[in-house]
Amino acid sequence: MTQARLSKQDWISAGFSALQANGPSALKAEPLARALNTTKGSFYWHFRDVPAFHKYMLAHWEDEALTGLIAEIESQSSPHTALQKFVHLVADPSGTTPAIRAWAQSAPPVAQALAEIDSARQKYLAALLKRAGVSNPDIAQALYAAAIGQQLLPISAQAKSKSTLDTLVDLILALR
Repeated sequence: MTQARLSKQDWISAGFSALQANGPSALKAEPLARALNTTKGSFYWHFRDVPAFHKYMLAHWEDEALTGLIAEIESQSSPHTALQKFVHLVADPSGTTPAIRAWAQSAPPVAQALAEIDSARQKYLAALLKRAGVSNPDIAQALYAAAIGQQLLPISAQAKSKSTLDTLVDLILALR
């Protein structure tokens, strides 16, 4: 029985799994090939080298972290539920972004991509708040920082993060 040929997306998905489980040091051809039960040749068929693989991973993450996030939020029926959905998605500790944040500590290109996404997300959040009648841009930055901060809390405290962030959204909207 022959194994199905791996796609570029298979390698990128494996890269994100490895990044989340083992950190940036796992983003190399050899450990990824082992995890996928294949040869490094398959990796190099799709990517010129490891830095090229990293660029593809970042491009995929950037698209998902902004376009994917916005698509999920725009389906909400009210500004209130859109704001809640935004903070819940940003605060999610099980997503890829916390691993990207850790990777950014040691990789300047990742740090630059992260800064661009954070800036774009804050602008989008400011627009969501404006639709809800809140025009102070400092509120967007504070709410975004609170959502990111929730990722850093111990697991036991993260269980309350959804209701804590909902309370913060409710408070912001009550004060408009």
